[in-house]
Amino acid sequence: MYKGRQAPKSCCVWYEVLDDLQTNLFEGGQCVEEAHEALRLTFHDAIGYSYTLGGGGADGSIMQHFDVEGKFPQNDGIDSIVEIERPYALRHKVSFADMIQFAGAVGVSNCRGAPRLEFLAGRSNSSYPSPDGLLPDPSDSADKILARMLDAGFLPNELVALLASHSVAAQDTIDPTIHGSPFDTTPSEFDARFFAEMRLKGESFPGNGSHPGELQSPLPGEFRLQSDWAISGHSATACEWQSYITNHDQMMDKFRSAMSKMALLGQKRQSLTDCSMVIPTPAVALAQVVTLPAGKSNADIEPACLDQPFPTLSSDPGPQTSVPPVPSNDGDDDDAQGATNPEDPDSESGSRRK
Repeated sequence: MYKGRQAPKSCCVWYEVLDDLQTNLFEGGQCVEEAHEALRLTFHDAIGYSYTLGGGGADGSIMQHFDVEGKFPQNDGIDSIVEIERPYALRHKVSFADMIQFAGAVGVSNCRGAPRLEFLAGRSNSSYPSPDGLLPDPSDSADKILARMLDAGFLPNELVALLASHSVAAQDTIDPTIHGSPFDTTPSEFDARFFAEMRLKGESFPGNGSHPGELQSPLPGEFRLQSDWAISGHSATACEWQSYITNHDQMMDKFRSAMSKMALLGQKRQSLTDCSMVIPTPAVALAQVVTLPAGKSNADIEPACLDQPFPTLSSDPGPQTSVPPVPSNDGDDDDAQGATNPEDPDSESGSRRK
């Protein structure tokens, strides 16, 4: 027991780590930029696993061998969260691998509407650098990404589930002139707007033009990854993608399962201890039913699932939505909160993410 909280003895240290992270990294338990980056890091560490090329999976190698893995092009911009988390692992004497998975699970728990992720502790600090070329790239084709994920043991539907993480995400390095450009209108809420908005017709680039891995987006300020668009429209994934739009619980459950599977790449469940009770329970989603951004309607949708019609969605009231950037660490955008209608001072959605 730690501070009145029940847990196996080997899990007690994680309550100390939890308090440290929530207080000093996640701004008192908020869905801030560091929470999003911590979630991203779980994938970048674990997907360094291949049935054919090797790699240790969720072994902490990205933190222990960042001198090697940090040079991989797909890890551009992830150095900050690696170096932020490293002192927490050293201070609490836990492995880098466990620290990465724990911080990701805690971080996403701060995002309203997210599932409570499983956390298993006990990974060692012994690792080797991951082979290069195992991380998918935003400019990759859907077929290439599906093949890469299958080589790590993930089926197409599980890839779609993992991409629910992009509902609380933004880009920083593809177009560095628009740091913090979110992938949907509610980057601090774990919801299905990302899946619906991905099928809106692209109209313009939010920054200074096209960059490798970027496509035109439907809304000012919103960023669209080429890979997300490709997977949302691929015959192997389009219907699964669309199914999340009207089923928030399914999205949560499948994301939880896929994340548990990813966290075990290169690990044996029987060698780890279930410390999931330490992970906070996320707040319930504000809305279970997805709506389209103001100024958009079903007429703007480009459906891709051939088996089922695209769901009929209502639209938010007001003028066309403009999506502000996720606030950066320098605090310049402290007033930005999710997506807003610029002509409606009362319009906001989501919590501020620094």
